[in-house]
Amino acid sequence: MTYCIAMKVEEGIVGLADTLITSGREMTTLRKVVAYSPPGGTMFVMTSGLRSLRDKTLTYFENALVEREAPFDRLFEAVNLLATQVRQVAAEDKAAIVEGGLSFNIHALVGGQMAKDGGTKLYLLYPEGNWVDTGRLTPYHIIGSTGYGKPVVDRALKFEDSMRHAFKVGCLSFDSTRISAADVGFPMDAVLCRNDSFEIVERRFHKEDLEPLSNWWQERMRRAINEIPTKLIDQSFDDLKSGYVVQPSDHLGQT
Repeated sequence: MTYCIAMKVEEGIVGLADTLITSGREMTTLRKVVAYSPPGGTMFVMTSGLRSLRDKTLTYFENALVEREAPFDRLFEAVNLLATQVRQVAAEDKAAIVEGGLSFNIHALVGGQMAKDGGTKLYLLYPEGNWVDTGRLTPYHIIGSTGYGKPVVDRALKFEDSMRHAFKVGCLSFDSTRISAADVGFPMDAVLCRNDSFEIVERRFHKEDLEPLSNWWQERMRRAINEIPTKLIDQSFDDLKSGYVVQPSDHLGQT
């Protein structure tokens, strides 16, 4: 499985991706985010799904970039070019993959900025080749193992937040996922793209780099639980001490 998250806030884009690859009992690492600098702008692509689909799609995409003469004016044009390669790979391989009991499951996050974009843009590309944008109410996309880290982002991220804040949220989201999902792990790759910079900063973090943050977060969560107002909880334990059994009619209005 994979965990890739990209967050589009007012200042720019922050993206994080794990690197763990599982194949049967074998576990290796592979970079799941690639940065490109086509004429007219800069962009990154994060992928989840079968490694064979990812490798073939990106190989076709990189070849199409080399052959393309005109620069991209807007990022969605690059997303459309990537979508064409996804559909091409589907036409060649999907039937055999499905026959083998697997699914054609490649997803991609594409972020960056081209010359005529009014700031950075972020898109989620589906296996069918269609895509969606991001907005102020949904300023992020996750691909791969989405369940464990999403609640952190939903509670803590807003479009108006800074890139620094988004990076912190992303790290906690990644940490929540890698603890609960055995097939998500370090190293963690990060990409930063600030509006109108037309540059992508790339960094790699290992377990020891984020361990202090993970320990701090875990201790803060335990402390917060201890500080939760206890009126409802106290009432429940008082009922336990007295031997009182709550009947369904007490709460549901049943007769």
